[in-house]
Amino acid sequence: MAYTLEQLSADCHAAMAADAGPAGREKVRGFISRACADANFVAEHFENPGQKERHLLYEDPEFKFCILAHSYNGAKGSNPHDHGPSWAIYGQAVGETIMTEWECVEKPAEGNPGKVRKVRDYSLKPGDAHLYLEGDLHSPRREDDTRLIRVEGQNLIGVKRDKYEIAA
Repeated sequence: MAYTLEQLSADCHAAMAADAGPAGREKVRGFISRACADANFVAEHFENPGQKERHLLYEDPEFKFCILAHSYNGAKGSNPHDHGPSWAIYGQAVGETIMTEWECVEKPAEGNPGKVRKVRDYSLKPGDAHLYLEGDLHSPRREDDTRLIRVEGQNLIGVKRDKYEIAA
């Protein structure tokens, strides 16, 4: 039986109700992995002509986390970033994302970006999901079309986040 958005959102809500900290988020990560590995779930939420890159699937009324479908066509990368006051989960549904984790070597100050140093690269493939806690610096890179589910601990539209650049 296919995993539905209703089941996913209910499972994530129950996990957060039991523990809104890292242990509950780790359970949410497992549910995102399950959804990303479900061909029917992926087809329903990603194979929609004209779908925006960022598509809100669900926003929890009590815990405020959001489940988003991200659809990227072609190569795309991001600068090192965190999710401000929020945690995030990236779940790979289609394609491959190379994720880089970064260490902050200088905090942003007086309008200047912070400086980061590369820690490691790893690949997210369909069914993989990774949890990033508040302040975890990372950057995704894609060489081809990708689809992913991202969970934000809160809706980040309009939330100010610091900028970072790679240290010389």
